[in-house]
Amino acid sequence: MRKPVLLALIVLVAAVALFTLSRHPVDLEVLRSKTADLSGWAAQHRGLTAALFFVTYVVATALSLPVAVWLTLGGGALFGFWLGLALVSFASSIGATLAFLAARYLLRDWVRARLGPRAQAVEAGLARDGAYYLFSLRMIPAVPFFALNLLMGLTGMRAATFYLVSQVGMLAGTAVYVNAGTRLGELTDVSGLASPALLLSFALLGLFPWAIRMLMRIVNRRRVYARWKRPGRYDRNLIVIGAGAAGLVSAYIGATVKAKVTLIEGAKMGGDCLNTGCVPSKALIRSAKIAHQMRHADRWGLRPQEPEYSFMNVMARVERVVADIAPHDSVARYEGLGVEVLQGHATLIDPWTVEVALPSGETRRLTARAIILATGAAPAVPDLPGLEEVGYLTSDTLWEAMRDRDAVPRRIAVLGGGPIGTELSQAFARLGADVTQIEQGPRLLPREDDDVSAAARAALEADGVKVLTDHRANGCGQSGGERWIDLAGPEGTRRIAFDALLVAVGRAPRLTGYGLESLGIRTDRVVETNAYLETLYPNILAAGDVAGPYQFTHVASHQAWFAAVNALFAPIWRFKADYRVIPAATFISPEVARVGLNEREARAKGIAFEVTRYDLDDLDRAIADGTTAGFVKVLTVPGKDRILGVTIVGEHAGDLIAEFVLAMKHGLGLNRVLGTIHIYPTLAEANKYAAGAWRRAHVNPRLLGLLERFHAWRRG
Repeated sequence: MRKPVLLALIVLVAAVALFTLSRHPVDLEVLRSKTADLSGWAAQHRGLTAALFFVTYVVATALSLPVAVWLTLGGGALFGFWLGLALVSFASSIGATLAFLAARYLLRDWVRARLGPRAQAVEAGLARDGAYYLFSLRMIPAVPFFALNLLMGLTGMRAATFYLVSQVGMLAGTAVYVNAGTRLGELTDVSGLASPALLLSFALLGLFPWAIRMLMRIVNRRRVYARWKRPGRYDRNLIVIGAGAAGLVSAYIGATVKAKVTLIEGAKMGGDCLNTGCVPSKALIRSAKIAHQMRHADRWGLRPQEPEYSFMNVMARVERVVADIAPHDSVARYEGLGVEVLQGHATLIDPWTVEVALPSGETRRLTARAIILATGAAPAVPDLPGLEEVGYLTSDTLWEAMRDRDAVPRRIAVLGGGPIGTELSQAFARLGADVTQIEQGPRLLPREDDDVSAAARAALEADGVKVLTDHRANGCGQSGGERWIDLAGPEGTRRIAFDALLVAVGRAPRLTGYGLESLGIRTDRVVETNAYLETLYPNILAAGDVAGPYQFTHVASHQAWFAAVNALFAPIWRFKADYRVIPAATFISPEVARVGLNEREARAKGIAFEVTRYDLDDLDRAIADGTTAGFVKVLTVPGKDRILGVTIVGEHAGDLIAEFVLAMKHGLGLNRVLGTIHIYPTLAEANKYAAGAWRRAHVNPRLLGLLERFHAWRRG
């Protein structure tokens, strides 16, 4: 028989065998009976059996069929340890390389469509660690081997490198499984299942991934720390750089568990949220809301009037609010908790040493077993021609610049349509400024659904804000005593004159000046961390805006718990940061709050959903308060009450969303929300009525028909 014909027959037999295996799931008993049937024939035709097995294994791996484990056990049972190891090791690597090549040259589009998000992670890992990244995944299959074979085909790795790394990386795991198969092949009766050798072999199957994971962790630690000399002892258990939300909570937790903690802050305690972000903006929004209510007092049966106020007094109140909250974040409070607080700029010298430049000009060097980076973020400033020359404000500089003004700037241009720009646009418009808000995208609040963005735009325009979407800023300048910004929009170019320009196009993490570059800690948009918030060096962690992926104060505090516990107790005790349920709110009027998926995200991710909507103009308390604008929108799994996400637009939406956050966190569905007593009349009843709307939409009409007949029968 010609060799090509023989090869074709072998492949055909292998394909039939693989098809049978894939159609009928393999278990240990089936494997044992099949190997027993084959062992006699295999002994007589050892060479042919080995060839057929080898080809079968190659084809199985190349086609990514889920039978590799059972074939490996079978190889050990049929051929013994050494021959079985050789056959499986080479066949698996060759098959993996064939899958790799198929993904690269034949199935690239299909693989990217099916495994796209994973491909990005693999490409990032290869860019970081090269072939060692593939080796570590082979040793610890964080990505299933079949997916890894395909994903690697999308990268620029050479096929020879892929083969060699796979051959070496899979050898240890292959040996463990082949050994287990060898023991399985030695069974002569059921009592042999309890033999120490077999029990030990299968115990190794369970222990091997854990042991390799520990070994790889040790190897990785040695790699990253190799060029540094570890101190013989440490001055501190924990050093925290940054005293914003993440840093304060990290230091608090460290002090609570009696660790020796130093907290370093180069500016003001409390960070951006207290001094330039959440707190002052909400104080300003409150004053603006009262001014708005005075103008529209007739809605509540009162005489409307234009508010007379001193803008300087409004800003003074903002400062008082910040001052009243500041003791919660003060040096005195944290020193009282046992935290050493240093005012100065911190620079990492090595993975355990921090140098602090003090205001006096002196420097101090401290060592710590662990360090948490909580340096926060700063407003992003676009590279816009003329911007520096005309001058601009950000959410950081706004408060100082406005503090001593007698009146609000007459004309304010706000660049950016996100939460910060939208909140401040409405607030300044309500205080009497002529506000123009500029957004280069098609909508305000671009991360929200279309109906939410439309509601936000309608609210701002009702307060007098000129909203210009689809307008790109081309440059700034001044002439004739006026400052202006040029825009390009759907109707051509236009020039907007302003007395104050507020740039609110987002925030960028503070990454430079802390020594991260000299340590090789990777930064892109944020500091690169793993699931435990550890950087390249496991003892250096990051939390808050500098770590991402969310720029919310409550997320920074949430991350700080994980960072602090992992910093102080790893490797004995550590936790992955939990981002399953993250709420957010934009404090315009009406407020916008969300948790989980919205419609845009669900569609983009291909997640099936149902929408239930309850409008607040039906709610008794909203009618009584005159706050009927808005709605509650719930996304659920089709046909089930499991909540995928909730968006609330309305008065106190940021407070109302908490019930759904709790429900999603603990897996409670809409039926549980519906079954919870809500006080009447409150805005919180909107949550219950939204759940009730879902329940009504899912009542079985046949059941209602039977009930109607039942009650008719009871009437006689």
